[in-house]
Amino acid sequence: MKYLSVAVVAMATLLITSCDEEYVTYTGPEYVMFADSISTNMVMADGEAFAVAVASTVKCDYDRTFGVEVVDKGSNAIEGVHYTLESNSITIPAGEMATEVRVRANYEKIEATDSLGFVLRLVVPEQLEWDLYPNGAQTKVVMYKSCPFDVNNFTGWCVMTSLLLYDYPGLNPSYQRLVRSELHPTEENTIIVRNCFYDGYDVTLHFDVSNPAQPRVTMDEDEVLSDEASVFGMIHGDNKLLGTTPTYQPSFYNSCQRFVELWLSVYVKNLGEMVGTVGTFYNIFEWVSDEEAERLQREEGM
Repeated sequence: MKYLSVAVVAMATLLITSCDEEYVTYTGPEYVMFADSISTNMVMADGEAFAVAVASTVKCDYDRTFGVEVVDKGSNAIEGVHYTLESNSITIPAGEMATEVRVRANYEKIEATDSLGFVLRLVVPEQLEWDLYPNGAQTKVVMYKSCPFDVNNFTGWCVMTSLLLYDYPGLNPSYQRLVRSELHPTEENTIIVRNCFYDGYDVTLHFDVSNPAQPRVTMDEDEVLSDEASVFGMIHGDNKLLGTTPTYQPSFYNSCQRFVELWLSVYVKNLGEMVGTVGTFYNIFEWVSDEEAERLQREEGM
């Protein structure tokens, strides 16, 4: 582990009292912390470094420099093998309230199925640690490998596990289904999942490939998931159970492991007007080989 020199930390301690708070509305004391307790990051093939955000509650009229150390406990990624820190110190520039720890991950050393992480701690004077956020000087950094996207990897047989089906099975015997997907005939980076949640009703999934670090998936609005009678045993609206992906709970795809984590908001309308919300449900789609699909049909009865 590497630490910032004691002299620099002591200098920062002496200068705390000169923070100029006229620039901000916050009038409390100065604290320095990681912006989040967990930082999840995609590791890209281009070797681009990712950032772990650090924040302060006040601005100061001088640069503030602090050390950064790696904590062995809670870390399964190896420094110098899976990743390196670009620097073992950070600086919040004068007049600023934020900075970042820059991390460069080793793409070639991370396997497609790995979930590697390490714990970072800020080396700051005790008076800069906030009692209301006692672990703010520490964060867990998690790394996942990002593989090149190919929409064809999300076609074919797929095992879907659905909390919607767990709560509202309808005519389904299980909350797991073996379904099949295919390329959309006209829309790029889009698939159609046939008989997705309920028999006779397909779902369209769109893959957003504009930012590999945020591999999002969306559905069309007002996708018809089923008729109401088959699911509820009665009709509340226009006999259509509708769904879409909520904006407040993003859905993601994983190109390396060929799965989609889909959050689904389910509701009922009548003549275009909202009748009621059924709920928001987590679902996961995991693509499998033809051989595995045959085995699941034969041995599991899917």
